[in-house]
Amino acid sequence: MAQFIGGLIFGAIGFAAFVYGTKNRNWKVLVIGVALMGFPYIMTSTVWTYVVGVGLCAVLYFWHDM
Repeated sequence: MAQFIGGLIFGAIGFAAFVYGTKNRNWKVLVIGVALMGFPYIMTSTVWTYVVGVGLCAVLYFWHDM
């Protein structure tokens, strides 16, 4: 259940980043948004789901203005 919730949260953040990247034509944000939406489907461990999700969110936070 924790992995499902993590996938839902990171998928929602990824969708918001995807829409933001599309509207502003920012390809870095768009790619990270797609990665955030897609990675929970290939993760088998709950811990790694959260580690990768938080890592991608950190990259998104620091790269969104570059």
